[in-house]
Amino acid sequence: MKQDRLTLYKLIVLYMLSRVSFPLTKAQVIDFILGKEYTNFLTLQQAIAELTDSGLVSLKPQYNRTYLLLTEEGGQTLDYFANRISDAIKQDADLYLQEHEMELRNEIAIRAAYYKSTSGDYETHLSATEKGTELVSIRLSVPLEEMAVSICDNWQKKNQEIYQYLTDRLF
Repeated sequence: MKQDRLTLYKLIVLYMLSRVSFPLTKAQVIDFILGKEYTNFLTLQQAIAELTDSGLVSLKPQYNRTYLLLTEEGGQTLDYFANRISDAIKQDADLYLQEHEMELRNEIAIRAAYYKSTSGDYETHLSATEKGTELVSIRLSVPLEEMAVSICDNWQKKNQEIYQYLTDRLF
C-alpha cells in the first residue's frame, strides 16, 4: 500500500511538470503537494529522488534554485499511468497552476546569485527574464559576503521597483 502512495506522489510530480510550458522549481512542486497535504516532506523528497534516479525527471540547479524537468521517459510514463491519478487531484493541480501561473513564472524569471571571486570580493549576478528574453542583468562586486547575500535577497523582493527605476532614469 505504501508503494502505491509513493507511486501516486511521483505521478503527481510528473503531471504537474507536464502541465506547464516553463520549468518548475523543486520548491514550487513541494509547496503544492504539501499545501494539499497529500503527503509529508520526507516522503515527497523520496519520490522526487526516485524520479531523478530512474531518469523520469532531471534536476537542473541554477543560481539558488533547483528546477525539475520532465524527461521524455517521464512523459511516456505519465501517458501510460495517468489514469492512476484521480480526477480530483488533477483538478487541484490544474487549478493551482492556473491560479498561480504568474507568480510561478515570475519566481523562475528572477535570479540572484553570488560567488567569491579570485580578487577576494563577492560577485553578485542579478537578472530578470520574461518569455525567454533577458530584461536586465546586473553584476555587482562587494567586499563582504553579508552584503552579497543582502543584495541577492533584496533583488528577489524589489526587482520590479529597481527595474522600473532603471528604465525611468535611462529612457
